[in-house]
Amino acid sequence: MIIPNRGMGGAQRAFHDHGVALREYYDVTEVIFNEDEPDLYPSGNPVRSLGVPGGGSPLAKMQHFYRRVQRLRALKRELRCDVAISHLEGADYVNLLSKGREKVLLIIQGSKVHDGEIKGALGVLRKRLLMPWLYQRADKVVTVSRDIIPEMAQEFGVPAHKLSAINNSFDVEAVRARSLEPLDAATQAVYAAAPVLVTSGRLAIQKNQAPLLDVFAALLRQQPAKLVFIGDGGLRTELVQRAQALGLRVYQAWNAAEPLTPDHDVYFVGLQDNPFKYIRPAQVFVFPSAWEGFPLALGEAMTCGIACATTDCPTGPREMLAPDSPIPARPIAQAEWAPYGVLLPLLPATGPDAPAQAEWVAALQQLLADAPLRQQLADQAYQRAVDFSHQRTFQRWRQLIDQTLAAPAS
Repeated sequence: MIIPNRGMGGAQRAFHDHGVALREYYDVTEVIFNEDEPDLYPSGNPVRSLGVPGGGSPLAKMQHFYRRVQRLRALKRELRCDVAISHLEGADYVNLLSKGREKVLLIIQGSKVHDGEIKGALGVLRKRLLMPWLYQRADKVVTVSRDIIPEMAQEFGVPAHKLSAINNSFDVEAVRARSLEPLDAATQAVYAAAPVLVTSGRLAIQKNQAPLLDVFAALLRQQPAKLVFIGDGGLRTELVQRAQALGLRVYQAWNAAEPLTPDHDVYFVGLQDNPFKYIRPAQVFVFPSAWEGFPLALGEAMTCGIACATTDCPTGPREMLAPDSPIPARPIAQAEWAPYGVLLPLLPATGPDAPAQAEWVAALQQLLADAPLRQQLADQAYQRAVDFSHQRTFQRWRQLIDQTLAAPAS
C-alpha cells in the first residue's frame, strides 16, 4: 500500500483503515515517500520509506519523482509484491510507472473534475495528459463514490471493466462508543448555554468553512446558537479573522491564556483525539465542503447519531443522504430534505450568496426548532451509517483483490 505521506487528512485515515483490515487476509507493507510528516494514524503494519524528499525547483522535483519510481520498483521486487494499492494522485503515478509483474490498483479518493486545487498549467497537464495516459494502465481503479465513476470513464478514458466503487468505511461500533464519552465541565457549560452546530475537518479551501461563518452570523441574528470547529489547518488564521470581522466572539484552543467559557459564539477547539464526543451532543452537524470524495467526517457524524446538514457538493453527500436520487442536472438552489439528512446549496467561497445563505439559515432554524425532526434524522443517519461498516466494505475489498489476482495481466 502506497501513500505520499502520513500527515493529517481523510485519505491518511482511510489508508490506516485499509491497512488494519487487509492485514487480516494478506501480508501488508505500507510505503511512504519520506518521513517528513508524523504518523498520526499508526496501523501497526511494517512501514517502508522511499527516503525521497519533496519540494525544490522544477528540476529537483523531476529528480525526486524519478528516484521514487526507481526505489518503489526495487522495493516491489524485494517484497515479491503481488498487488500494489495506491492512495492519492502522487502515489498513483509512482505506482503505475514502477509497475512490474504485480497488479496495480488505484483508489480515487475524490472528484478530479471538481477539485478546485487542480488548476493552472500543471492542473491542465495532470487532467489532459497524465491522468488519461496513466490511469488507463491500472488493473483496477476503485472510486470511493459511485458518482466519481462517470468522470473517470468520460474524462479520463478508463475502461468500464476496470472501474468499481467501494465506499470509505467506518468503525461504527467504536465511533458510537467513543461518542458517548463525557465532555469536560467547561465544554459542557458551552453546550448547555445555547443550541450547538458542530463541524469537523481540516481548515482548508476544500472544506469551505469561510462562508459557513457568514451563515452562522446571519443565524445568530435570529436566535442564540454556538458554532464549534473541530480540526486545524492552514486557514486557521484566516478563518479566525473572518469570524472576528463578522463581529463574532471567537474562542481559540491554541490560545492558552484564553479560558473556555460560554461567552463566545464560535469555538475553534483544534485537533481532538476523540472528536466524536464533541459531535454527538450537538444539535446539528454542518458540512459546507466545496467538493469531496466520500467524506469520512460526514459518515462519522452520521455514526454518532446526529442530524446532518451538508452541501450537495460533488461527490459523496448525496450518495450518503439520498442514495436513491440521481445527480441533479444543475446544482440545487433549495434545501432538499433527504431520507438521511438535509442537502443544501453550495456556498460560494468568493463572497456571500444571499439565496444560498438564506436556504441554509432557514434549514438550520427549522432543525433547531424541531427536536422530533432532529431525532428522526439522527436515528436514520445512524441506520444509514451501518451500511458503511468496515465489515461490509472490506468483504468487497477482499473479493476485488482476489478476483484481480486471479485475472490475466491487463
